[in-house]
Amino acid sequence: MTHLSRLLLAATALAAAAGLPQAARAATLDDIQTVVVIYAENRSFDNLYGTFPGADGLANASADSKVQKNRDGSPMAVLPPAWLGVTGKGVTPAITVAQSENMPNGPFAIDDAKGYALGIGTITADLWHRFYENQMQIAGGANTGFAAWSDSGGLSMGHYDGSGQKLWDVAHRYVLADHFFAAAFGGSFLNHIWLICACTPFYPNADKSPAAKQISAVEPDGVTLTPPKDGPGSALTTAPKFLNSGGLTPDFYAVNTMQPPYQPSAVKPAEGGDPAYADPAAPNVLPPQTQATIGDLLSAKGVSWAWYAGAWQATLDKEKVTPNPVFQYHHQPFNYFAAYAPGTEARREHLRDGGVNGEALLADIRAGKLPQVTFYKPQGNLNQHSGYASVMDGDAHIASVIAALEQSPQWPHMMVVLTYDENGGFWDHVAPPKADRWGPGTRVPALIVSPYAKKGFVDHTQYDTTAVIRFLTRRYALPELDGIKVRDEAAAKAGSGKFGDLTAALDLTR
Repeated sequence: MTHLSRLLLAATALAAAAGLPQAARAATLDDIQTVVVIYAENRSFDNLYGTFPGADGLANASADSKVQKNRDGSPMAVLPPAWLGVTGKGVTPAITVAQSENMPNGPFAIDDAKGYALGIGTITADLWHRFYENQMQIAGGANTGFAAWSDSGGLSMGHYDGSGQKLWDVAHRYVLADHFFAAAFGGSFLNHIWLICACTPFYPNADKSPAAKQISAVEPDGVTLTPPKDGPGSALTTAPKFLNSGGLTPDFYAVNTMQPPYQPSAVKPAEGGDPAYADPAAPNVLPPQTQATIGDLLSAKGVSWAWYAGAWQATLDKEKVTPNPVFQYHHQPFNYFAAYAPGTEARREHLRDGGVNGEALLADIRAGKLPQVTFYKPQGNLNQHSGYASVMDGDAHIASVIAALEQSPQWPHMMVVLTYDENGGFWDHVAPPKADRWGPGTRVPALIVSPYAKKGFVDHTQYDTTAVIRFLTRRYALPELDGIKVRDEAAAKAGSGKFGDLTAALDLTR
């Protein structure tokens, strides 16, 4: 330790002992006593923040990454149609497949007259965001396969102006991380699991189980899905087709949406079975997982924590709520793990109801009763997921939660991380760093909000979703999860550099 460091530490200790306010002394990592993680849905960085001042946005995209290629590798003259239509089911005004034809090949603003002239309040169609398809879209880092390997064709290249969002104001006041990547390729299910354990779920003996038909057909490269005998066809004439794109890899890892083994689950209990469980004979129910999670490590260290799920109790109670919260069962990662099975003390303590519209969470925020580590998953219609949520509704809700946190008694010693589980099928121009077979996937937005955040700062540090685990591991001196070690070793071997732990976004002395 240098002489200057000793002086800073001594000054900090004296200031704390004297009861001086935080502004009068140097801050350290120990000053962060409450960590809140808000996990939103399905937006690439360019989709929401591509025009944010000072960020690595659309202006930095190379001409090569903008031009989407057909399935034979040739550049397309125009973008494919939006095969699912542009707007979500039942949304008006509807934009049809025919109306989406012949768009110029490249990124475009969904909310511009030259695009679809649809504002952030319109729910667009839900794009593919799946494990193998995402890798085919990334195309080795070129990002030229998004339109060809999407069931939504040209819609995958859409983005928004963004500046009218409430969260842009939050980003301007605090920190926007512009090199933050989804931990895993593909969708919400896998990235929620990675958020809490840096691991990929496993289905033992899947080939002899009800899930046998979920095993994907994959080419020898381990990345490309096997096409049918008649080939994938041109992206300009048909949506992509595969022999089998299922929930499992050929070696039985669960990479696309599987349902939790416990209620709430999209799969009902077995007839005559335990009503707290999903039917284990259903082909899309994942067996209980036993890997170590960040929750386990925090509990072992005596650190309080909870996962707040919006509309959790209303869903369990089958309440009819208007508007429909569109609860997403596969967005609740701890509900896949045996340690948090129904009837356990760990479940009662750590899996909490966030309330309809987040009201239960907001009550705990206002009362200053949040645990030391708080995860918040907004209900479906407030999480910004295409297909059933608009950008605007989620933006307003999440901004209101952050505003409440800023007024909380716990705010002076708080750090908030807002990020997105994955890109939702939307294009982004930055190549993900190469690491292990699971990811990282496409770049997503991340905001770091705290009295200790560097104000008005765009953080260019390389992160992925495991930055949350890395930060908690460092803050609370926890053991390192195996998946973090594997990712770091793989990234080093690939020459991808190191992943940050979010401390670069903070003004701390150590």
